[in-house]
Amino acid sequence: MASIAPWLSVKNATEAVSYYQAAFGAVELERLEDEAGDVLVAQLSIDGADFWVATDAASSPEAVDGRSVRMILSVDDPDSVFASAVAAGATEVAPVSEDYGWRIGRIADPCGHHWEIGRRLAT
Repeated sequence: MASIAPWLSVKNATEAVSYYQAAFGAVELERLEDEAGDVLVAQLSIDGADFWVATDAASSPEAVDGRSVRMILSVDDPDSVFASAVAAGATEVAPVSEDYGWRIGRIADPCGHHWEIGRRLAT
């Protein structure tokens, strides 16, 4: 069995973990902290979709001219998850709308990573 889990480099993983928990209801599966208690690396899960977050300021979107991996988060209710992400501090890039067989919108999280939040429409 194979799986792929994205690894997001951020300036401050402690703040990123808090954001992903507030915005998406992410649950921590694993956490490695430094001596001060700040998150170095954390494995998170959003309803079984796992990803990693690590403090790596040199590779964060801010350090690499805003370039980022774009995440696609498929959920049953994209409108409420999108609203939750914005309320938690994301910036709206494209509002939730219907196009190409999807109900989908796009946000930039406070760390600079872009997330498509949507669901396939019934055909």
